[in-house]
Amino acid sequence: MERQNLTSISDFHLLCFSKDPEVQPFLFGLFLSMYLVAVAGNLLIILVICSDPRLHTPMYFFLSNLSMADICSVSTTVPKMLVNIQTRSRSITSVGCLMQVFFFYLFACLDSMFLTVMAYDRFVAICRPLHYTVVMNSRFCGLLAVISFVMSLLDSQLHISIVSQLNFCTDVEIPSFFCDPPQLLSLSCSDTSTITIVMYCVSAIYGGIPVLGILFSYTRIISSVLRVSSLRGRYKAFSTCGSHLSVVCLFYGTGIGVYLSSVVASSRKGVSAVASVMYTVVTPMLNPFIYSLRNKDIKRALHKLLSKIVPSPTHI
Repeated sequence: MERQNLTSISDFHLLCFSKDPEVQPFLFGLFLSMYLVAVAGNLLIILVICSDPRLHTPMYFFLSNLSMADICSVSTTVPKMLVNIQTRSRSITSVGCLMQVFFFYLFACLDSMFLTVMAYDRFVAICRPLHYTVVMNSRFCGLLAVISFVMSLLDSQLHISIVSQLNFCTDVEIPSFFCDPPQLLSLSCSDTSTITIVMYCVSAIYGGIPVLGILFSYTRIISSVLRVSSLRGRYKAFSTCGSHLSVVCLFYGTGIGVYLSSVVASSRKGVSAVASVMYTVVTPMLNPFIYSLRNKDIKRALHKLLSKIVPSPTHI
């Protein structure tokens, strides 16, 4: 049977969730609601940070960048899935598939980079408070943002060059709602042992180094906080890290779930799709709630912004 390179295939088929026509309206409404909540929540975080001068600090600068990356990340996969559900079509062009792979890794890596930089910001704020304004100046924060973007761009470019080398023998049916690279690897008819090793090494480097950076930062933070004598001081220090630590656990927990699910995908096809939904849709949707519900500064600025938009009855 003739082998075809990924770039020479006209289209792929995304076999996401149920084929039952009666279930399609429910899936469309569910994912449309989740998508709108994710986009609106992250946009609100950005608007709140931009509107309140007291939030123009390094921590909230990186939080606004994280929210923007989440908006772009969820917009990479969900709109195409909604179109396919609505049109009863499961096809995606090879160009569209490559674009999904490119932007998926770009924004996923950006999320990882920004979470790492935010951990470093908390490390400097708690462990080096007297040097915080000097170290985390606007120029250095801008440099960290640029480096994060360049590293993410390199990561996505490496993955796209690897995926584009895959060969397929038949019409490709991907058991997911987007072009998931681990799924493409399992469907390739060529020998992918070397490609798999390279891809997982790249993922380990770009995922492992940020995790080590976050672990190092929080190890130093915990060590520093435990030396504080007052319980109130310890609580105040830990409270500034609670939201970030929750998002870190959610992001990397679901990310690990995606890669672990790819191992058992052959025996349980629904496992990988559900894990991918948790990683690509649920996590960006929950991040704004985690920061708004656990952060007093965000809640105060949000209340101030809403009071300007919707005046109270006493002002009418």
